[in-house]
Amino acid sequence: MLRHKLILSICLLHGTVAAYSGVLPHAQPDAKYGDQLLSNFYIWNKKIPDKPGKLLRFEPLEQGIRIPESDQQYRILFTSTNGLDSQSRTVVSGSLFLPKGQPPKGGWPVLVWGHGTVGLADKCAPSWNGRVYRNAYYLGEWLKKGYAVVEPDYQGLGTPGPHLLINIPQLSFNVLDSARAVLDGSFNLANQIIIAGQSQGGAAAFGAASYAQTYAPDLNVKGTIATGVIYRKKDADSAVITPINRFKPNPALAYTILGFHVAQQFDSSLKTLDVFTEKGAKLVEHSRSQCIGDIFSDVAFEKLSNADALLEQPAPRYQAVQQLMTEKYAYYPTLKINHPVFIGTGVDDKTPDARSQLQLVKDACEAGSKIQFKLYHGRGHSEAVPRSLNDAQDFTQRVLKGQAIENTCQQNFE
Repeated sequence: MLRHKLILSICLLHGTVAAYSGVLPHAQPDAKYGDQLLSNFYIWNKKIPDKPGKLLRFEPLEQGIRIPESDQQYRILFTSTNGLDSQSRTVVSGSLFLPKGQPPKGGWPVLVWGHGTVGLADKCAPSWNGRVYRNAYYLGEWLKKGYAVVEPDYQGLGTPGPHLLINIPQLSFNVLDSARAVLDGSFNLANQIIIAGQSQGGAAAFGAASYAQTYAPDLNVKGTIATGVIYRKKDADSAVITPINRFKPNPALAYTILGFHVAQQFDSSLKTLDVFTEKGAKLVEHSRSQCIGDIFSDVAFEKLSNADALLEQPAPRYQAVQQLMTEKYAYYPTLKINHPVFIGTGVDDKTPDARSQLQLVKDACEAGSKIQFKLYHGRGHSEAVPRSLNDAQDFTQRVLKGQAIENTCQQNFE
């Protein structure tokens, strides 16, 4: 009933029900949101197989986006379930890295890596554009420990169609189906899966863990690692957000800009000036085909604050679209995970707020999950990734051996 009320409210804001463009955004290529032809590899012109997690093709990665700790590394294309409707099939790209040396008996265990926000444009896909040094270092350390690494780009990055950022079904399906795809026998891999991710990828990792038992029971998921994980509590009055000085330059406006582009795909009648000031709107329009680093750079160059860039009160239809997107795509289907979970949080994290990550730990523990939680003092959003590496690898060794983890659910985190 709530969903229908929200849809109706958006329709009425447009004047008539017929004026509303629909609940789901278009699925066709649109240069306005960064769709572009990268290479023929990313285009699947045949009928999409009905089975999710089917490997369609692979090719070697070229120099410049390779990881030194891997000799065999590939760009991959596979089938997944469309995060827009959770039913139809779509095609997703990604990368696969194999460790050096001879695989152990039974094959290499697999770490599925959910990357953080890179942008909405196809060219931002890690399988095409590579990854920041922090991630390359982090994945290299797992490769040195003997884990194969598969990294889905996520639906709409690299391949045609929209990428919708924090769409929990989309991210979760892509992570699980990328693992299925590389287990097809071509790469000498074991069905021993570790899911990991940071930020948007932290949501992808925890989301995949929450979907794994019902969506991919064929995968032997041994553990999940999530840092900087995004969490929105159902039925909460409001999301946990760090107070911001409206007049101080705010680099995180880059995320607001990307979020607006996503909302505009749901409701094409949204105008930039419904949300942004004239000063902010210029940068928003310029950012449409940019990756996240460029948007951050431009926001910093303009020294934009929230007061500079955002209207004090955005248009009601924008708020209604945000509500609808949250209701449909922002929540995990369950917080009771059937395998151990490691969550690492930088105490100084504001993107998302460390308190929201602590709330996820509390709620998941209350739901019956086994959580190993680590707080890293003096560390922010990005720093939690390398800082947590040793703890995460110790956690992984224990779960692969079937040993008990340090279950911190009994601790008082107040």
